[in-house]
Amino acid sequence: MLTITAYTPAGVESVADAGLVSELVGRDGRLLWVDLIDPTDGDLDRLAEEFSLHPLAVEDVRKRGQRPKLELYPTHAFVVGYADAPDPSDLPEVEMFVGPTWLVTVRGRNSTGQAFDLDPVRGRFDRTRGDACDVGFLLYTILDELVDGYFDTIERAEDQLETIETELFSTDQEADHYSHDLAIQRNLLDVRRSLIVFRRRVVPMREVVLALLRREVPWIGNEALVYLQDVLDHLLRVNDQIDTQRELLGNVVDAHLALEANHTNEVMKKMTSWGAILIVATLIAGIYGMNFKNMPELGWRFGYPAAIGSMLVITGGLWLYFRRKHWI
Repeated sequence: MLTITAYTPAGVESVADAGLVSELVGRDGRLLWVDLIDPTDGDLDRLAEEFSLHPLAVEDVRKRGQRPKLELYPTHAFVVGYADAPDPSDLPEVEMFVGPTWLVTVRGRNSTGQAFDLDPVRGRFDRTRGDACDVGFLLYTILDELVDGYFDTIERAEDQLETIETELFSTDQEADHYSHDLAIQRNLLDVRRSLIVFRRRVVPMREVVLALLRREVPWIGNEALVYLQDVLDHLLRVNDQIDTQRELLGNVVDAHLALEANHTNEVMKKMTSWGAILIVATLIAGIYGMNFKNMPELGWRFGYPAAIGSMLVITGGLWLYFRRKHWI
């Protein structure tokens, strides 16, 4: 799917014929924005021919899964970023070719078919650009929408951790403790894996914005640089929140291990207590079960009731003792 939009001081024009791209680039102060979603190899070849895109950048678009980065070529810059998605480990990729008077966005889909939604970007750029047709301001608008979406991802990760904490400290676990423990471990591993992948997709974006602020892309104007500082501030906040979530995740894992150790200790205390309770009765029964003739109590009329009574009294006393100690 190909969308071509031309911005002029007088307004916005939609271009239906892709063959007019070469004629419109840089004409009458126009800013040309070309957007492709899931392009074919033929689409990329035509795009590379129209804008003289570098073969290495085009190859990166074909391969996908690139690290967020900024590469500068003689006629354009190449930017790779990732958009927000429900699964932090499955973010849709967005590539941007930035020229002096044009910008090309190439959007890919993640495993669930989701792509970066550009409608909010278009509406925001139309409202805020005024009469300006600055490619730097358009790039800022796209990057700001990308980065703002990361806060939603952080909030979802925080909600997942809160849910796990609630399940972890739930008192209704005794019915199926093993299954409950496995579910918590699985959820913790899923959140940890998602945060690791999400961090790999977000942290390098800081270097991209810093490179833009260092004026490594010469056609980014001073006005856009001021706004890009705000994008950098948002990225730093996102990075701080990611580190905070990782620390919280580590604390939850430690708490889970501690609770499991406590649960094991409780089980061992109960088993030890019952063993101590039963060992006295076993001792008495073992003594009087020995096959010796000269045992004084064997001929005693009340020997059997006395033995049974001793077992009951001592067993009951030990049970009360361990009960008061909360061992059973």
